[in-house]
Amino acid sequence: MEMTLRWFGTGYDSVTLEQIRQIPGVTGVITTLYNTQPGEVWSQDAIHKLKEEVEAAGLRIAAIESVNVHDAIKIGSPDRDKYIDNYIQTLENLGKEDIHIVVYNFMPVFDWTRSDLARVRPDGSTVLAYNQAEIDKINPKAMFDSINDNSNGFVMPGWEPERLAKLQELFDMYKDVDDEKLFNNLVYFLKRLGPVCKKYNIKMAIHPDDPAWPVFGLPRIITGKERILKLLKAVDEPYNCLNLCTGSLGSNPENDIVDIIHATKGRVPFAHIRNLQYNYPGDFQEAAHLSSDGSMDMFKIMQAFYQTGFDGIIRPDHGRMIWGEVGMPGYGLYDRALGACYLQGLWEAIDKEEKRNK
Repeated sequence: MEMTLRWFGTGYDSVTLEQIRQIPGVTGVITTLYNTQPGEVWSQDAIHKLKEEVEAAGLRIAAIESVNVHDAIKIGSPDRDKYIDNYIQTLENLGKEDIHIVVYNFMPVFDWTRSDLARVRPDGSTVLAYNQAEIDKINPKAMFDSINDNSNGFVMPGWEPERLAKLQELFDMYKDVDDEKLFNNLVYFLKRLGPVCKKYNIKMAIHPDDPAWPVFGLPRIITGKERILKLLKAVDEPYNCLNLCTGSLGSNPENDIVDIIHATKGRVPFAHIRNLQYNYPGDFQEAAHLSSDGSMDMFKIMQAFYQTGFDGIIRPDHGRMIWGEVGMPGYGLYDRALGACYLQGLWEAIDKEEKRNK
């Protein structure tokens, strides 16, 4: 298991590589070319410069999150092959730079949805939160404006202004796309990527939908065990993988995270691990990684990864904003650093206990 931290790049992140390097046990970053648009080819030169910057700080690029998928691919419009060709060229350039894990999602319009970027908790920290009743009362444009206004001056991933300036146009484009069509378009996309992924041993790790149910009438197809296994079987190749996110899947308390980890054994090269606190149906908020701070048993989750032979990369996912820090909501330094240390502590304890029992 390798512990990493997400880093959005110089000029886009309040957290520096030097700070990440000082978190015990963290050896790599999960990053991206944040100034690129979906459908654009990433040049090998730009990737190489990013890699050099990370390595100069004593870290490595463990995975790319994300190479965003153009809407034409998700919708299956006549020009999708042009954008898939661009995606293939980007993968080719990443492979040449010895980068082998790429995270992506196949969610229409919004990569994730929250009703509040800074819900205040009893300890005074703030967290990302979701309330279905609030979502039902607002229109998507109003939610985008709220996200944009409360992001502390940072561009939130998945909510880039250039793309969402065409919000109504995007909704119109998806009006005839249901779950079946979206799924078939995903399978088509993955099969086209097969040759380049096999050539460079690139694993395409799909991120689950967040939250794990339809929002604003848009389809959601990666929401739980049954649908994940359906995708892994539809393209039954090692390069078709899951980026197992405990928070996204855990947004639906009916999802048994431990069972999903066991069911996807061997197909998870990367995991996002975070905790949630369930308040009542349709309302949850993010929590510290510590099990007792939320509703998820982080020990059992880490134990399941260990018992299935997981040898991939992990990053602590969204953290609280604590100690007066101002940064991208969910992506401050302090709480994620605490999470990285806590998760490594669990792993060490599980490892020693398992070896002692043998």
